[in-house]
Amino acid sequence: MSPPTKHVERKKPRVKPTIVLVGRPNVGKSTLFNRLTKTRDALVADQPGLTRDRHYGIGRVGERDYLVVDTAGFDPVAKTGIMHEMAQQAEQAIAEADALLFLVDGRVGLTPHDEQIAARLRRADRPVFLVVNKAEGMNRSMIAADFHALGLGAPLPISASHGDGVKELINDVLEGFPEDEPDEDEQDERAPRIAIVGRPNVGKSTLVNALLGEERVIAFDMPGTTRDAIAIPFERAGKRYTLIDTAGLRRRGKIFEAVEKFSVIKTLQAIERCNVVVLVLDASQDISDQDAHIGGFVLEAGRALVVAVNKWDSIDDYRREQIKNDITRKLGFLAFARFHYISALKGSGVGVVIKSVDAAYAAAMSDLSTPRLTRTLQAAVAKQAPPRHGVFRPKLRYAHQGGSNPPIVVIHGSALDHVPASYVRFLERTFMEAFKLQGTPLRIQFKSAHNPYASKE
Repeated sequence: MSPPTKHVERKKPRVKPTIVLVGRPNVGKSTLFNRLTKTRDALVADQPGLTRDRHYGIGRVGERDYLVVDTAGFDPVAKTGIMHEMAQQAEQAIAEADALLFLVDGRVGLTPHDEQIAARLRRADRPVFLVVNKAEGMNRSMIAADFHALGLGAPLPISASHGDGVKELINDVLEGFPEDEPDEDEQDERAPRIAIVGRPNVGKSTLVNALLGEERVIAFDMPGTTRDAIAIPFERAGKRYTLIDTAGLRRRGKIFEAVEKFSVIKTLQAIERCNVVVLVLDASQDISDQDAHIGGFVLEAGRALVVAVNKWDSIDDYRREQIKNDITRKLGFLAFARFHYISALKGSGVGVVIKSVDAAYAAAMSDLSTPRLTRTLQAAVAKQAPPRHGVFRPKLRYAHQGGSNPPIVVIHGSALDHVPASYVRFLERTFMEAFKLQGTPLRIQFKSAHNPYASKE
């Protein structure tokens, strides 16, 4: 493939070149993003306007790594509403770019919307590669002919869904960049991953922006604005984190659109893959059963948890007392977590949330000493022995750590299959208090010694 004829002096790149995908809705940007990153991180469906925020991923060709950014359908002339917010996200991505891939739809042909975007990109002071997508099974010279009129160099036909021409395209894009230098950001892989979850319109994206100190994701007064799970690396007070803004979780009966069902799946996957969950509640509404369901899923997944009760500044003292009583009554099973009363819009209490995230992450990743675990177990048994099962009483002999995130305590002994759930909860509380593990749940696993007489009369 030939490179674009427009030559612009390239910015000095970061360690990984940043390649930004732009174009109008439904031209295949998210499909190309998934192809380049070899993931399914971006939602893809035959529906325009699915992507709304910037979405980052790592692509690789041979030994070369690069950063790829998926953007929302770009309308550079939008002045109000959600389309304007989406355009602002695309503008910020363009400002961060080392190279731009301008995607157009070869099956639809050139549109006035494409011309508006091309006019904006000609002023971007970035190298622009004009990519004609959906070219599979078509004459490539004919499908590209219309797009010469955009004045952005030779159109490059590809098929993002089939992979045709994608490797050649990326090789052309990366040709002018120096070879990768040692990546100082490799430790980001070990940075705590924080998933921001909650019902729709409780202020999750506003909290993300408050933590980042910029309008990084769209925060709009409309439920369902966020549809994808957006991972955002950031640094605060010298510590590195990855924030994950997620779609709001509705009750199952209210999930109608296929896109929304995929959004829920993405949110649940984000919870499974993160280290700490920040559950955002809305103080201006009652604590609902759905809030409890979300908290239950976090507990079932074994994730460390911080609860942020948002919009605290918008209610009076009487209402605040009601909310606290509701939390005690409906979310008592989350008592291991720290609760904070904040205003994400004004930024009040946000710093304390991060401190609790640090503490919860440290608790979830704790190394628990085997001798101390065993002493704690023996003290618990001396205080309250497990109940008998028939003529036998379970014998708990010693304990050691079996994993982290969440911490897992493995207890060895005999007849442990008959330890009741109430006694397991007693042991969980005992270990959590002894090791000061606030902010994370703890799991107990039992391993019974083999009984050589089990098969005999």
